[in-house]
Amino acid sequence: MAKHGKGYQAATAAIDADELREPREALQLVKELAFAKFDETVDVAVRLGVDPRHADQIVRGTVVLPAGTGRDVRVLVIAQGDKAREAEEAGADYVGTEFVEKIQGGWLDFDVAIATPDMMKDVGKLGRVLGPRGLMPTPKAGTVTMDVARVVKESKAGRIEFRVDKTGIVHAPVGKVSFDIGALEENFESLMDAIKRNRPSAAKGTYIRSVTVSSTMGPGVGIDPNVYR
Repeated sequence: MAKHGKGYQAATAAIDADELREPREALQLVKELAFAKFDETVDVAVRLGVDPRHADQIVRGTVVLPAGTGRDVRVLVIAQGDKAREAEEAGADYVGTEFVEKIQGGWLDFDVAIATPDMMKDVGKLGRVLGPRGLMPTPKAGTVTMDVARVVKESKAGRIEFRVDKTGIVHAPVGKVSFDIGALEENFESLMDAIKRNRPSAAKGTYIRSVTVSSTMGPGVGIDPNVYR
């Protein structure tokens, strides 16, 4: 088992691991307990009452965090003609069809990939490279679209994608510890609303089982899941 440093141990000692808090209180505690020398990301882990082995119980979606993510998002758009020009005007960092070949050659200096439907015959070849990294454009995530300008702007503004993992947990960032508490709370509630909206009809029983927030280096702080039931 990995040994935690003094900062983590001190942060852990300052909280009652069994106590479940209101969202604002928990987020404030995460801010106060952050000890790293960099601006840590505030992460959320939501355990859901779904069985991801069944296709009709997969939870995935997108949400635009009102206060942004706190990081510079590099956006790639694979498009041509008018759609390429729209992407450039909307602020995309990389635009063009030549990036399919660049990615095949190992280039991955971007955070979000968007493609127009007509380009998917070429982009589809990148599934083995982009899929495992969560970068593959898909219609479900809204990243295969003709409305490239809107998706570029949303991605730059704080649009994130979330998906339940094989253990039934959704992990997502909601900002940085440097954010004021109001911004963190607004982002957090937007994420929770999106997760609730994406509840599969096949999910039975309690949907939101547990909610935990933490900073990149810090311990988890539990939130009362009854707030979302």
